[in-house]
Parts: sequence; structure tokens; C-alpha cells
Amino acid sequence: MTSFNRRQTLGMMGGAAAASMIGAPAFANTKINVGALRFTSHAASFVAFERGYFAEAGLDVEFKFFQAAQPMAIAIASGDADFAVTAVSGGLISLAEKGAAKVIGGALSEEPGIDGQKILASNAAFEAGLTHPSMLDGKTFGISQAGSSFHYMGSKIAAAEGVSVKFKPLNAVGAIIGAIKSGDIDAWSIVPHIAKPLAGAGAVKIIGNVSDYLPNYQVTTVFTSANNAANERAKSEAFLAAFAKGADDFNAALVDKTAGADAAEDMVKLVHKYVYTDREYEKAAPSIINGAMRINKGAAMNMASLQDQLDWFQSEKLVKDSITMDTLVDQSYVDVI
Repeated sequence: MTSFNRRQTLGMMGGAAAASMIGAPAFANTKINVGALRFTSHAASFVAFERGYFAEAGLDVEFKFFQAAQPMAIAIASGDADFAVTAVSGGLISLAEKGAAKVIGGALSEEPGIDGQKILASNAAFEAGLTHPSMLDGKTFGISQAGSSFHYMGSKIAAAEGVSVKFKPLNAVGAIIGAIKSGDIDAWSIVPHIAKPLAGAGAVKIIGNVSDYLPNYQVTTVFTSANNAANERAKSEAFLAAFAKGADDFNAALVDKTAGADAAEDMVKLVHKYVYTDREYEKAAPSIINGAMRINKGAAMNMASLQDQLDWFQSEKLVKDSITMDTLVDQSYVDVI
């Protein structure tokens, strides 16, 4: 886990005006820690930070970067992070059941017409006949942990095709990438800014789209501690409003492409500060552009997708049957779709 911090300041008049515009009081540089992965899908938080939207809301943000979703949920519960954006996991649901975490908004979504997450096969598996998800029977499917979003996607894909797969937990995305490149696993599903470069480099083969099996999938959510959701409403609303402004900028620049070529280039440069930082800009830019997926306007939540995810976790006995959607989600913050 690494940290990144840059204090941004505004004049008292400007800061108060901006905060009132987004429906939150002008906090006095309230420090918060925001959990994130170094994925293009987390761009709304990066944009809100870089363009001063968090600062305008009175929030002094420090990013804490993780390698997987479940450790981020634990960080929220322990107080090491105040807000985070990641996929729903068994760990997050269990922490919500214990009164330690709450989903308060939506983020990344699969959307018809927008190129989304890909289903991958290792080169060895592809050459052996794994050319379509219907041929996954008996194959190994990489996941970070049991109860992760990878586990959910793989199970739903396998069920739809009427096949059985063997899940192999590898803890972190980097380890899964290494395993599929080496042929230690046969298949995986992942966001396009990772999938497409791997396929383009000849390291894996794309054999399908997650959206064919999970249309309108609410891939990631915004979540916080149950205490923040219940007792720090102004702060939570300020975070969501700033996050939503960042999402609007990102969508306009790289998803809807209505902001123009200069805005798109500026957005890619901004995202590159956090994603593919080990690559030169010229090499990183195509991956960032090709990986742009919709981030929900206003941090709206797709409740049908979230219910399907909760139902699956319960059917797999990964979380308690007694957990309800109200246990997991506070629907009072954003619109539901």
C-alpha cells in the first residue's frame, strides 16, 4: 500500500462558494484518506483531486493504493481509509453485516455500446481449444480471492454457459496477469485498459465480453464506514459531489467524447499520473483511452445489479443469508437506476 498527498488550498470566499454549490458546507481542510486501485476505472477520484473538486469541498485528500478489493474494505472498517471505490466483495458485504461499512454510491458500470470488461484466455489454453467462454469447462479461472468480483464474474459466466470452472486465488491483479501470461491459469476477466494491451502484445487472447453475461453490471461502488454514512452526512455528501464532478469530466472526455480532442488528451495525461506510471506517456495513452468505461452520473447506483450480486454471494454461502440490501447499501445519498 502506498500513499500520495498534495495539499490544495483556495481562498475563503471561493472555497465557501464552491462548497455551497455542491450542497456541502465549507470544511476547514478536512483530511480524508481515499482508497483506490491504479486503474483507469478509478479516474473519477483522480480527476476530482487534480482539478480541485475535493479541495473546493473542503476535503484534503490522501490516496491509499491497494492491490485488490477486499483489503480496501478492511481499511474502511479499520479507519485507515474514509472512502473507497471498488467492486462489491464478500469481505465488504460481511463488514457491512457487522456494521462497519456501507455502500453509498455507484461508480463503474457495464453499458450497452461502451466497450467493457473482457474475458481472456491464456495463449496455451487458446491453442488447446479455449476460443469461447462456452469452452471453459474444467479450466482454471484466475481470481484475487474467493468472494471477489472476479469470482462473481467467473461464476456467472460459467453458469450461463452450463460449464464448471476451477477458481485459483492469486491475491493481486499483478499475480493474475503473470499467471495467465505463463499459462498457470487458463482464463480471467478484467477491465479493458488491462485486457486490451495484454491481447495487443500477444500475451493473451480475448474470447468474450463480460457484458454479454452481465449487462448493466454495477462493477464498482463508492463505499465508506457505516459511521460516516450515518453520522458524517455532510462530509459524505461532499465527497460524492466532488467524485461525481470528476466522473462528469472523465465521461465527457473519454467515454462520450463530447469535450473535444484537447480535453481528451488532457484527461489521458491526468490519468497517467496514477495509471501505468511505469510506462512513458506515449505507450500508456492508448491503453488508458481504450479502457474508458462509463462512471455513473451523479454516482447513481444500479440496484438490480447490486441485488444480483448479493444474491450470488448468498447462494455461494460466502455471506449470511440474513443480510439484506439495506444492510449493505444506504440508498439515501444518490439516485438509483
